[in-house]
This record gives sequence, structure tokens and C-alpha cells, in this order.
Amino acid sequence: REAPVPKMLAPCLLRRVVLTIPLVFVVALLLVEPVRSDQEAGTAIPAESRPCVDCHAFEFMQRALQDLKKTAYNLDTR
Repeated sequence: REAPVPKMLAPCLLRRVVLTIPLVFVVALLLVEPVRSDQEAGTAIPAESRPCVDCHAFEFMQRALQDLKKTAYNLDTR
């Protein structure tokens, strides 16, 4: 009669662990102080000296095209 108890105990403990882990994460998220927008990390760069998003995208596309040209040239020379 002692054998059924451990068989029933394992699923019960597993279920308890599965329910406890998300609960711990939720409590941790509630206790952690949220980062406010006025607490920026690092040095603030004035908007006048920052390049716009379109400039970054343009530079990225230029580099990507150069890499494609190099790759195509390397494939052609093989």
C-alpha cells in the first residue's frame, strides 16, 4: 500500500513547481523598479549632431550594395 503514494506525489510536486515558477517571475517583475525615460544611460547627444534615421538607412544600404558588388566580383573571378 505504500507504493501508490510516491506515484501520486511526483505529479503533484511537478504541478506545484510548474505553477510556482511563473508566479515567482510575476512577483519579481512587480517588485523591480521600472526604468524611467528620464534615466537615460550614457551621455545625451543633442538632436542636431545625431544623423537622421534615413541617413543611417542610406549608409547601411550603401554598405550592403558594396558587399554585394564585392561578392559578385569574387564569384565572377572564380
